[in-house]
Amino acid sequence: MANKTAKTKQKSLAADIVSSIEAKIGEAGKATKKMKKSIEKSADKLAKKLTKIIAKTENKKVKPQKNAEKKTKKDLAKAKKNAEKAEKNAKRAVNKIADAVADSTVTSSPAPARPTSRKTPASKPATTARKTASKTTGTTAPATTDTSVDNA
Repeated sequence: MANKTAKTKQKSLAADIVSSIEAKIGEAGKATKKMKKSIEKSADKLAKKLTKIIAKTENKKVKPQKNAEKKTKKDLAKAKKNAEKAEKNAKRAVNKIADAVADSTVTSSPAPARPTSRKTPASKPATTARKTASKTTGTTAPATTDTSVDNA
């Protein structure tokens, strides 16, 4: 369908070009049959090129709209997916809370009596404390600090 409309546009454009060129030639003088055929051929070629250019510019105008539609579809799908994830996570959290409550009720029930006598682990032999020896340097005299400093 679009191809037929392009062809009709092309033919009408070629006819307009031919008529305008013949009008200009008519002012200058008489046109021969060869000139008329040449003009028609050239007008057809020109019209074909012009319709291609016009179609491209129209497609460029339509393309951003298509991209916007694609983006909205993509965002919608993403939002739906995120909503499903959120729902799944909420269910998981509810189940986790329910499990925690169930565990706390199980642990709060009376536990079986434990034997009161516990076995103590074998006593370890006492370790001897290590003596730390400080390293000594060549001089044993304490260092003196000079408290008189010139503040000039």
